[in-house]
Amino acid sequence: MICALTQSVTAQDQTTTNPSKYTAHNKGKFFIYWGGNRESFTKSDIHFKGPDYDFTLYDVQASDKPKGWSIDYVNPARMTIPQTNLRIGYFINDHYNIAIGVDHMKYVMNQNQIAHIGGVVGDSYPEHSGVYLPSGNNTIDLSDGTFLRFEHTDGLNYVHTEFSRVDDISKLFGIRNTDVFQLNITEGVGGGILYPKTNATLLGKERHDDFHVSGFGVSAKVGLNFTFFKHYFLQTELKGGYINMNDIRTTHDPADRASQHFRFLERIVAFGGIFNI
Repeated sequence: MICALTQSVTAQDQTTTNPSKYTAHNKGKFFIYWGGNRESFTKSDIHFKGPDYDFTLYDVQASDKPKGWSIDYVNPARMTIPQTNLRIGYFINDHYNIAIGVDHMKYVMNQNQIAHIGGVVGDSYPEHSGVYLPSGNNTIDLSDGTFLRFEHTDGLNYVHTEFSRVDDISKLFGIRNTDVFQLNITEGVGGGILYPKTNATLLGKERHDDFHVSGFGVSAKVGLNFTFFKHYFLQTELKGGYINMNDIRTTHDPADRASQHFRFLERIVAFGGIFNI
């Protein structure tokens, strides 16, 4: 009996002195984060088709449109001006979570470029009419914007679901009390739709500039998560992916359409919280 009592007291003492840490388990926790990003895009062939024209611009260069550090990131009336990231997720077990979110990127065709062109522009557009053989050395100067201005700036919205793994690597750096500070590594894959608001001025026609489901995307990411005082975190991610937009609205005429596909690389910094409900 004395032995049993001693074991009971010892177990109780261990429970008292070594309570289970909040950060030791993730199953059942929700998280949300909000942040900003920078992007890079590969060159893209953009195909335009409509009444009296059908042509492709080859190897078009584009850039993002950074806002920089700004109060707009937390101003509800101006949150769509910066390039932002929103994610809401749930841990199905200690290591894996499912999340939904929006990467609000911005894609702007570089105006100061000369593009190779192939296809036909009819006589309805006399300033630019002609037959441009894809095999020929046909180019068009886009600098003055009279032929084309093209951007997804409100924005290149990648609405997607992610499946991610998270691993605590704190002990590799000698971090003992993870309820004060915890370091995690995360990897994940995702897929979803592109819901851009495309701002295009094409052949002098009136722009469309409304939200439209234009295609799909897939992505993969790796990141570091720095959690403070159990519930608050900073997360950095490097995300790469492929976007295929096969149905882009360009003007008010529904017959005017464009399509393109390209790869992207996104750098993300976000702040968030993690909690049980």
